[in-house]
Amino acid sequence: MKDGLESEIVHWLGGQADRTIDTACAHVFLSPDHALKMKRHDDLGYVDFSTVERRLWALERELEFNRPAAPHIYRAVRRITREADGALAIDGAGLTVDHLLEMARFDERAVLSAQPEAVDGPLAELLGRTIAGFHADAPLRPAGGLTALSWTIGSNAGLLRDIPSLDQGRVETMIALTEVELERQAGLLAHRSATGFARRCHGDLHLGNILLENGRPVLFDCIEFSDLLSDLDVFYDLAFLIMDLDFRGRRDAGVRALSAYVDEAARRFPPEIWDGLAAMPLMLAVRAAVRAHVSAHSADSATARAYVEAAIAHLSPPPPVLAAVGGLSGSGKSTFARAVAPGLGASPGAVILRTDEVRKRLANVPPTQPLPRNAYAPEFYDRTYDVLFDNARAALRAGRAVLLDATFIDPALRARAEALAGECGVPFRAAWLDAPADLLEARVAGRTGDASDATVEVLRDQLARLQPVAWPKVDATAPTEAAARAWLA
Repeated sequence: MKDGLESEIVHWLGGQADRTIDTACAHVFLSPDHALKMKRHDDLGYVDFSTVERRLWALERELEFNRPAAPHIYRAVRRITREADGALAIDGAGLTVDHLLEMARFDERAVLSAQPEAVDGPLAELLGRTIAGFHADAPLRPAGGLTALSWTIGSNAGLLRDIPSLDQGRVETMIALTEVELERQAGLLAHRSATGFARRCHGDLHLGNILLENGRPVLFDCIEFSDLLSDLDVFYDLAFLIMDLDFRGRRDAGVRALSAYVDEAARRFPPEIWDGLAAMPLMLAVRAAVRAHVSAHSADSATARAYVEAAIAHLSPPPPVLAAVGGLSGSGKSTFARAVAPGLGASPGAVILRTDEVRKRLANVPPTQPLPRNAYAPEFYDRTYDVLFDNARAALRAGRAVLLDATFIDPALRARAEALAGECGVPFRAAWLDAPADLLEARVAGRTGDASDATVEVLRDQLARLQPVAWPKVDATAPTEAAARAWLA
């Protein structure tokens, strides 16, 4: 039941809006050019908006938390005032009776949950890199991380046990698996919290809170009302997006986003960034459990049950594998790698490590910025492969499947990849993409906007140096999806 002031404000603002939206926490009033958000006058249990001071605190935090990612959307906190004639006004001269957040209005059809098919490979990659940059610039929160994840796990258990429409046997299975995995990962998570991986994050990073504007993703609607929901391990924040894509059957986009994220994060975070991949199955499961009770409380029992099953599946991941895709420039290695990666290892699939991207990372330039030819000197070439194998080793030891995308022309490098699998105790899978020289030249000549700097001249040098390769051959002239299915089978 709204109090008298809230009813009056809602009525007044409603008269100035062409549409209103009521959420669990707020009333949102939409006009052609802007949106005005007012917090509900309630103590909702998990957050208390029952006083003017608490509502102002929440709105100011919402503005502060969202400005870094969406400064053009989040404009200002405004005062609602009572004027001398008794009328209400925004930022008037009278007594302040409440507050609201002014935002720019955007096209709701541009939110990614309304168009999940828009998340193609390039957008998924851009998403991963955008989120990594957002996390790298976020304030440190060493008291968060493990604390926040543990709290959410306990909250999920309590909420799911109270939902009669769920199979409580499966709920208890999920809870038990989650608690075992939390205990197994607690030391790692505590260390990550203390060493820079717990930050003030978005907190609710699913497709419904990502906007596509001019081809670029914009993160919005961060959680502001609880540090337990926003001061997170950065991988747990990313896990909501990865889980959402996986649940929608988009592991292809999920693995592309994850691979781009870790490549970008490796530029900005300590080298231990890779170790956190060990906790990804737990984090995906916890995010699925959150969606399970949200769906159940929205009377969508079928979806809630599906999320419980998804959480159980995340907590029972297949073992890691090391795969390597080699071939001359233009053979389609990266396209093939992206097609097979979702079918390898734990969700969303194998992390793709690409020498072209590692090289740009080491040179500290964007992935698609060309490098001068002297950047391909033998010592830099060797360093690129050293980092590639070091990153792969760290990810494999964290339980994550890895796919190496490189030319692998040198037999010693192919042997090194196979030896790494043996060192880490994981199976090794290889593919050598084969195509006629004239087709390779045409592909290389026509390539744009890619991390590879290979030219036709480089390709011809590769052809001159190539020796027989024992890895299983893949016909690079065949349709990629069919070739990928055959190789995975």
